[in-house]
Amino acid sequence: MWFFGKKKKTDYLDGRKMAEKLNGKHIKYVTERKDDEDTVIGRDGALIVKGDEFLVFSSADVVFRCHIDELQASELLSLEGVIINAPDIEHGGEFRTVIAYYTYYIK
Repeated sequence: MWFFGKKKKTDYLDGRKMAEKLNGKHIKYVTERKDDEDTVIGRDGALIVKGDEFLVFSSADVVFRCHIDELQASELLSLEGVIINAPDIEHGGEFRTVIAYYTYYIK
């Protein structure tokens, strides 16, 4: 007799669907994770889809840009932000991990 059912398959959004979901979200700040340390790299901004690229615009500059097809993103468990992993076009194709924290109000 089984007490537990079969393991459910988790449905993850692919890069394009996640980009569409995140498009236009306002962010209060962005951090970059390197060697288990988070460093703030920008404040105030938005997550933007432009053509086939995904941009993190913050501090009046593009701090992260990648091709949507290479985007790996997952929301934080608290739903207060998103973790983004991809090769960053703005930094010579270096694979980076950035975390964007949402703003729930617009100034």
